[in-house]
Amino acid sequence: MEIFQLVGIAFVTAVAAIILRETKPELAFAVTVAGSIILLLFVFELFQGSMQIFGEIAAASGIDSALVKILLKMVGIGYLVEFSAGTLNDFGQASLADKLIFCGKIIIFVLAIPIVESVLSLIVELLGLIK
Repeated sequence: MEIFQLVGIAFVTAVAAIILRETKPELAFAVTVAGSIILLLFVFELFQGSMQIFGEIAAASGIDSALVKILLKMVGIGYLVEFSAGTLNDFGQASLADKLIFCGKIIIFVLAIPIVESVLSLIVELLGLIK
């Protein structure tokens, strides 16, 4: 299972960073960043394999594939911002992490505009059918 590999990478990175933090703090930072990047790349590879499934679901349900892509982008941005903010908190940059989370929320809000527009047009269409 992939989760065991992810947990193993995380623990090895954490132990290496803890050991190096006492002697070479700048190297501990680099090890933590490298471990985080490895985790992200590993998960991204797993996620790419399942992207085709979302396209098939959109095609089968009649939902515009552009809306599905937007939803996936929103989820991806949320996860990436949360992961990055956690890393920034680990390095004592809580203020910067908060600002990153705020910026991520704004980006997700902007991405949601076409979805809201689509829902509103569907409501108007349904109201027109009722009359």
